[in-house]
Amino acid sequence: MNNTEISKSQAYRMPIIMMIVLGLILFLTAGSLRYWQAWIYWTAFSVLTIFITEYFFIRSPDLLARRWQHQDQETVRKSPAIFNLFPLFYFVAGFDFRFHWSMVPVWVVLAANLMAFLGYVLIIIVFRENSYTAGNITVEEEQQVITTGPYAVIRHPMYTGMLLMILFAPLALGSYWGLIPALLFIPWVLFRIRNEEELLISELSGYGDYCAKTPFRLIPRVW
Repeated sequence: MNNTEISKSQAYRMPIIMMIVLGLILFLTAGSLRYWQAWIYWTAFSVLTIFITEYFFIRSPDLLARRWQHQDQETVRKSPAIFNLFPLFYFVAGFDFRFHWSMVPVWVVLAANLMAFLGYVLIIIVFRENSYTAGNITVEEEQQVITTGPYAVIRHPMYTGMLLMILFAPLALGSYWGLIPALLFIPWVLFRIRNEEELLISELSGYGDYCAKTPFRLIPRVW
């Protein structure tokens, strides 16, 4: 099956699994369905996930196929295992609610949800702009350098969106302690960007010139 051949059941399988697993983690660790912060976060995540799946199933099914490719197809070094532990913030946030470790103000929870939401929206914009976005780091035949949209400002806008989603998620879930594992995402994404750029510079024609014209990788005027 090539990239453009993906059924609706295949397109929705992974998103639905992600939604179910996330809900189970949050509410089982919290030990309660009264975890209102989790309901807000999970609902927003689920609505956006369904929207993006349906939108790209209609507009760009090849992108969805690329997104669900296996990570073992990657041709770059994997990040140190400890950096991959950043998703533990979901577990920490649930236990935080159960044992009342944090008292995050309602306005902070709502503002953090908004920032996480904006991060997800940025990722959707990136997907629209770059159909070569994939879950694994590879260079495909006939792939071109994308220099429009958010790529005109920074070289890795998808990771910027992920950074917003991950770092604000613990606060959106009402947990200060969840920030500790979430911060592991920073070295994870820095490691991944450096490896990705090594591959792209060596294998994607024109990427070196793009880097020279677009100096910032993740955050404008910072890095």
